[in-house]
Amino acid sequence: MKQQEPLIVLSSGGTGGHIFPAQALAETLLSRGFRLVLITDRRGNVYNDTLMAIETHAIHAAGVSGRGLFAKIGALGHLIVGYFQARRLLKELKPDVVVGFGGYPTIPTLLAASHLGIKSAIHEQNAVLGRANRVLAPRATRIATAFKTTAFLRDADHPKSVWTGNPVRPEIVAVRGMPFPTSETNSPIRLLIVGGSQGASIFSAVVPDALLGLPNPIRQRLCVTQQCREEDLDRVRKTYAEAGIEAELSSFFDDIPKRLAEAHLMICRAGASTMAELTAAGRPAILVPYPHAIDDHQTVNAARLCDSGGAWMIPDADFTIETLSARLSSLFSIDTTLAMAARCAAQIGMPEANERLADVITGIITMNGNGQDAPNSVREAAA
Repeated sequence: MKQQEPLIVLSSGGTGGHIFPAQALAETLLSRGFRLVLITDRRGNVYNDTLMAIETHAIHAAGVSGRGLFAKIGALGHLIVGYFQARRLLKELKPDVVVGFGGYPTIPTLLAASHLGIKSAIHEQNAVLGRANRVLAPRATRIATAFKTTAFLRDADHPKSVWTGNPVRPEIVAVRGMPFPTSETNSPIRLLIVGGSQGASIFSAVVPDALLGLPNPIRQRLCVTQQCREEDLDRVRKTYAEAGIEAELSSFFDDIPKRLAEAHLMICRAGASTMAELTAAGRPAILVPYPHAIDDHQTVNAARLCDSGGAWMIPDADFTIETLSARLSSLFSIDTTLAMAARCAAQIGMPEANERLADVITGIITMNGNGQDAPNSVREAAA
């Protein structure tokens, strides 16, 4: 009789930064023959077919940071209820390992796993350990990180941390194998501006006028793809049309891998998924960290890529028409600058992050009680 495949429970918050790596890991683990269950707080439109196809359970959870006293008390109540819901689920499911990707729904799920003696792992997508993961790190069997060094990771937890990188879509990894677009004199300069699922209003306010301030020989070569909020589309489109700049605008693009492959430069925020995609693909960027991110983690993310030579950071407060125009004029004036930055970005990328993280998870399942790898491969058991 064939042995039943090991069961892995995934737990993730509802934002794309948490869900995207969970989706990528799910695809890899399913291809290896594992059974999967997802525990989260809600179902969102960011889920792809992979996560929607697996068994899903919703539990109570709410964020605590940045709230007033009564809201914090209410959020704590949700987490307590969520803990008992997760504990009941895990006792029924009897998973071999529980994997958390950050966000408050992971707290009750991973705490319940710890109290039930179930092995667990957490994955940190940012260069700063998130609030939920700080609570869970001491109890986790393994801590997987997207960056080589992660702020707020305790010295006591370093021995069980593993640098895996941040999983990204295969379509993004495929860009890595494509040549960087030619930037010869008089050839088009392709600029990609992305501000998240709803676009960043500061990009709509600053970028068009900054491009107007570029020298005419550069401006005539521009081909712009820009994500804008719906309310900004008409105004930004009119600005580009009056300037004679070729531009394609939309509130959402569903072919970002293709556009990233064609881009000479990207202007964007510095969220975890964006950073992973830039480095996996090997494309340079001007990074404008979101100023209200918890613990200012986007600034730390951006600094890691800038230190490698793969990007340039402009703080949100300094992201002005004059500053951006001057920076772009400098970057576009030397043909080799962007190609060199692309190579630097690729050097710190981890295109194999999906497989590395999956290896960490399967390694946990085969560990014995002393935390050492067991002799038999879980891949063989699942085959």
